[in-house]
Amino acid sequence: MSSVAMTPDRERLLELAREKGASLSRLSEMIGRNAAYLQQFIKRGTPKKLEEGDRRRLAQFFGIDEGEIGGSTGKENSYASTSAGSESSYVEVPRLDIGASAGPGALPSGEAPFDAFRFSRRWLSEQGLANAQLSAITVEGDSMEPLLNDGDEILVDRAPRPFRDGIHVVRVGDTLMVKRVASAGAGQVSLLSQNLAYPPVNVAAEDVEIIGRVVWKGGRI
Repeated sequence: MSSVAMTPDRERLLELAREKGASLSRLSEMIGRNAAYLQQFIKRGTPKKLEEGDRRRLAQFFGIDEGEIGGSTGKENSYASTSAGSESSYVEVPRLDIGASAGPGALPSGEAPFDAFRFSRRWLSEQGLANAQLSAITVEGDSMEPLLNDGDEILVDRAPRPFRDGIHVVRVGDTLMVKRVASAGAGQVSLLSQNLAYPPVNVAAEDVEIIGRVVWKGGRI
């Protein structure tokens, strides 16, 4: 396979993929392309430049400015300069193919985006989520009812923040779950369910990985 000189946008895209632990084939599929698309873009220079929609989805997935991977920069990409109906005034939040148990626990099946929700940048800003690192996953089980129901989709903010009590997606061992997490003192935290049929569980804080804070939910009525 012939190769081309690595341009800054290609180098940056390859660097971002490595930092995220995402393969080029998975990223290609995420933006609706064949699995070899981004590999060919980086190694063979085909296409010479990513299409606007592809750049936008990748930039939103990585949480970067489009200019880092070949798009325009500056005012034309800022929220203040976009019209309410323009494409750049929306953010696509990846839907991940995993479920967070609201019951006894479930193993994650992977973290590859299979789809995306689109949210207005203005709405995100109004919710205090302008700088959030969002992804959407599905609630499984009934332990968080009536607040979160089986099948609800939740937005999880993975941005690093100081811990505070609230509803989080956490990993304990190999189990991913959504619970209300509260400090319990003496190096422990309590994993609390909304459904009173499930008793609180105290675990050592060092055994709990906080994946992100739940900031929004959606589901059928």
